[in-house]
Amino acid sequence: MKSRALLLITAIIWGFAFVAQRKGMESVSPYTFNAVRFLIGCLSLLPIALLSRKTTRATTNRKTILLGGVAAGAVLFIAASLQQIGVVYTTAGKAGFITGLYVILVPILGLALRHRTGLWTWFGALAGVVGLYLLSVTEALTMEYGDLLVLIGALFWAIHVHLIAKFSSPIGALRLSLMQFAICAALSFGAAIAFETIRVDGLLDGALPILYTGILSVGVAYTLQVVGQRDTPPSQAVTILNLEAVFAVLGGWLLLSETLPLRGVIGCAVIFIGMIVSQLDARA
Repeated sequence: MKSRALLLITAIIWGFAFVAQRKGMESVSPYTFNAVRFLIGCLSLLPIALLSRKTTRATTNRKTILLGGVAAGAVLFIAASLQQIGVVYTTAGKAGFITGLYVILVPILGLALRHRTGLWTWFGALAGVVGLYLLSVTEALTMEYGDLLVLIGALFWAIHVHLIAKFSSPIGALRLSLMQFAICAALSFGAAIAFETIRVDGLLDGALPILYTGILSVGVAYTLQVVGQRDTPPSQAVTILNLEAVFAVLGGWLLLSETLPLRGVIGCAVIFIGMIVSQLDARA
């Protein structure tokens, strides 16, 4: 129960992070926001990494460490950028549910790696498509710009999961996280310098959402996830973490006065059912 409680707290933190991300856009541009928050997240993990003596295996060569860190960091940069720009044009709740589709996309992408994909995963994928249509597609059969960016971001989040699965064991979870956060922050700073104007007053005005997403969403939630998953079966852990989307909607409603029409609510429900159903194969 303690492990499951930690995972539930993680889902709450991540869900409300969508609210912080949307709120932060009132003061800071997307690339600048991500640059600072991932830098803070990286720094917040440093004490944990220094206290841990098992951040990497002695047999791991530098080429593997460099390849894993760069690949994970680059994909993280793309996924986070698409999500952060997307929340400017959509609600926190919709962004949370659309991002949650990565849970269904992970096993589907696994087909390219010759992973087995069961029948329940395909049912979940179908439910996700139907839910996404109800949530985001207009009567003119077009998708809103922000929703589309977040959806593409969900694809890169799914790719990121596969990269973490491949490199976390040989490199070490903490070391890989530090590297990917640092690389993502560096790439975000580069994009911010190239495409945005970094304003100190904007950073100060958006300090609260930046600190929330940097310290809580990255540093604290990551640690809770690692500890919580130690004694929780993967299928149960993913099911609990899927509640992130529910808390994104709840946070948007409570803090940003966001609402969804009945069609959107039904779409969210169908997507959530798809997320749960897709995990039934993992229990088999």
